[in-house]
Amino acid sequence: MPTYRAPAEDMQFLLHDVLQVDRAEVPGYDMLDRDTTAAILEEAGKLAAGVLAPLNAIGDRQGCRLENGVVRTPEGFSEAFGKLREGGWNGLDLPEEFGGQDLPYLMSTAVGEMMVSANMALNMYQGLTHGAISAILTHGTQAQKETYLPKMVSLDWTGTMNLTEPHAGTDLGIMRTKAEPQDDGSYRITGQKIFISAGEHDMADNIVHLVLAKAPGGGEGTKGISLFIVPKFMVNEDGSLGDRNGVTCSKIEEKMGIHGNATCVMDYDGATGFLLGEEHKGMRAMFTMMNEARLGVGLQGYAQAVAAYQNAVDYAQDRLQGRDVTGAKNPDGPADPIIVHPDIRRSLMDQKSFVEGARAFTFWGAHLIDRHMRSEDAEAEGLISLLTPVIKGFLTDKGFDMAIQAQQIYGGHGYIEEWGMSQFARDARIAMIYEGANGIQALDLVGRKLARDGGKHVMGFFELVKSFLKDSAEDPHLAGFHEPLKAASKDLQAAGMFFMERGAKSPNDALAGSYDFMHLFGHVCLGLMWARMARAAGAGLDAGQGNPEFLKAKIATGRYYMERHLPATGMHLARIRSGADTVMALDEAQF
Repeated sequence: MPTYRAPAEDMQFLLHDVLQVDRAEVPGYDMLDRDTTAAILEEAGKLAAGVLAPLNAIGDRQGCRLENGVVRTPEGFSEAFGKLREGGWNGLDLPEEFGGQDLPYLMSTAVGEMMVSANMALNMYQGLTHGAISAILTHGTQAQKETYLPKMVSLDWTGTMNLTEPHAGTDLGIMRTKAEPQDDGSYRITGQKIFISAGEHDMADNIVHLVLAKAPGGGEGTKGISLFIVPKFMVNEDGSLGDRNGVTCSKIEEKMGIHGNATCVMDYDGATGFLLGEEHKGMRAMFTMMNEARLGVGLQGYAQAVAAYQNAVDYAQDRLQGRDVTGAKNPDGPADPIIVHPDIRRSLMDQKSFVEGARAFTFWGAHLIDRHMRSEDAEAEGLISLLTPVIKGFLTDKGFDMAIQAQQIYGGHGYIEEWGMSQFARDARIAMIYEGANGIQALDLVGRKLARDGGKHVMGFFELVKSFLKDSAEDPHLAGFHEPLKAASKDLQAAGMFFMERGAKSPNDALAGSYDFMHLFGHVCLGLMWARMARAAGAGLDAGQGNPEFLKAKIATGRYYMERHLPATGMHLARIRSGADTVMALDEAQF
């Protein structure tokens, strides 16, 4: 059965040597000294490795069962969820007013990676709740906050988001769920939602659904959509639970992965709902959840690759097969461990360079969110808005690829369920689809985010890269980093110029290249992260601080990424420049 080890040393390196959180001028970061972050990560790592990870395969095998309208979660899930509740992990970055600990979002991100790597399906019950809390915090009335948030922060109650309908996926404007206003100020919600993660389960006393529906007078399309709080059980004035609301789970989906999380069909039959935010402004309120969720899904993509990579390394060190072409490394045994073979090393270096770069990228994104939310930094908000589709799309695409590569290390055993590697690949696959499929992320990036504020934020990103290259030009540890990063950044700028020149006259040219642009952008971001990490590692070596073997490996791994992966930006630019002619060449009947 697969195992999991929390990568606390790497996280500490990112927090303190790369991001230098204890010196950052962000409110709340003064709490993040090395001892404090080490203690948090140590406890989270124990919970992830000792409690959540052993249930991962059990959840995959048993799945969830629907019995008389109640979803029964896998063996051990409820007890483990109780540990999350007892430890207050859901409230790590939430306001103290409602029972949270008010730490920065960055720490919640670090802990979240551990939980997702250990057991993605179980952690989703908590993750969806966190997103619902954020929406209520931002858009709810004080009464709504006082009614729902303390119980949700404590995980006594959980939360969901209800967007998708059977006939309407990404195109929410054609949804049919209706909200009829009532004399008492509430609404009657009628309709059906599908693909609702954690929509029904047996681990909390109540489930607070946030539901998109159309209220009268809003017009067509997304302009007519409002967002509603629809609890499973009504809440009395004294905070106790009342009658069952008119919302039920009629089916749980049989899925490729995340079997331990209940993916539900939810039926709303005149359920009582309460408006969250302004009427007909539901999309704005929902995107409070969606933006957080997309960062979380990007994290899911690489976190599954982290767990898969760890087990692939263990297998490669133990599995004996063949001899090293340069001479036997295990002369007393029948064969050498497969980690001696260059192609196995290539695959493991692919995985290592991706997961460590992706972790740095995601932590940087969480840091930008903290700067925006805690310091009202408009530049940070613009930059993270630009980068969100890249974090979601690129990291989930590549995370799945790396999980497959880890499975491949095992050969035939990777295809056998008892070894557990297929679960990482199956669980990672959904991250490319939900919270906006990756093709939609690419369209959002090219169609909306690039041109936002006159292109100010993408120009700011280019300037950030340029400044880094200038400031670190004389750093001897960055030999082999500067030129690849400079070339990749130029490829990204050239792609942006292509869209500006061709987009208005031939929008299909821009749309046909959007997916390649998302990946091109992702490679540049990871290249920047690796250059930053190499600079920090070099500084540590020069100062005699930190684990020298860890720091040397960090620089070597970064150099691998710069030489073996960053050149892919040239390929993506060539595809973008080819335009849409070959993409659109066939008539529909020719497919």
